Amino acid sequence: MSNDGQRALITCLQMQNCFDEFRSAFEERGVEAVLPTVIQQPSEDELIEMIEDFDGMIAGDDPLTARVLAHARRMRIISKWGVGTDGIDQDAARAAGIEVTNTPAVFGGEVADVALGYVVMLARLLHCLDASVRAGGWLKHEGRSIAQNTLGIVGFGSIGQAVARRAMGFDLRVVAHDLAQSAHQAATNLGVAMVDRDAVFARSDFLVLCCPLTAETHHLVNARSLARMPPDSYLVNVARGPLVDEVALAEALQSGRLAAAALDVFEEEPLPADSPLRAFEQCVFGTHNGSNTREAVLRASALAVENLFDGLRV
Repeated sequence: MSNDGQRALITCLQMQNCFDEFRSAFEERGVEAVLPTVIQQPSEDELIEMIEDFDGMIAGDDPLTARVLAHARRMRIISKWGVGTDGIDQDAARAAGIEVTNTPAVFGGEVADVALGYVVMLARLLHCLDASVRAGGWLKHEGRSIAQNTLGIVGFGSIGQAVARRAMGFDLRVVAHDLAQSAHQAATNLGVAMVDRDAVFARSDFLVLCCPLTAETHHLVNARSLARMPPDSYLVNVARGPLVDEVALAEALQSGRLAAAALDVFEEEPLPADSPLRAFEQCVFGTHNGSNTREAVLRASALAVENLFDGLRV
């Protein structure tokens, strides 16, 4: 079906990287796709400059605030690539008549693989051994056994459930926290103990964050909750950066209260050069890249494109 004149802005980097797979679908539907240069995501000011002349967009973690959406005069559909829509002002979108969609349950396994990879890396200090060999050394750090420890999961959707299944393969005890009734049923099916928020911190030797960012979960990890964790415990965040108060995390690492942390996401991305977290060898960093495999990108991109076309009615 041809629908000449409709334009789609694609700011999601993963979608851009595989766009050739979908180019013919855009051409067949007469939708012009524009792919601006993106490093992580555009700023508000950059979005304001580009968003006005588009009918739809496939967005990554763009800050689609009310200020930005006020300039989206033609926009009818924001197709979010990925699960989290916390960067989109839902009230402003609704008021402007803009539909918002996302791509749930398309890369839980991939993010879970990264989460468990971080658990192994931190417990066995693999990053330190690698750095030693590269520097000409031959370090023999004593690590920590993983089996028979407790791994806690905050957020028991598709990613959290995939983390639980993998953790059981490492002979870890698993507890989880989530308020959704569907999560409680999934926990029962998997044999995972569902506990309250304080208990998941208090019982976790390894704590993995898989939950969405909301007003209630902002700075979920803070000085108080970190103080509840067992001594020499570990934190892994593969969800959203603002779940963690990075100042409180740096203090917990400095004091030795927390053994180590792995962060695939940050409060500000990319991680600022002056972040105090950079000083800690026991803090491992990613690039908000947990879902980025060829297979997962294609699954999420196909659904994002389908949502876009549905929203444009083409």
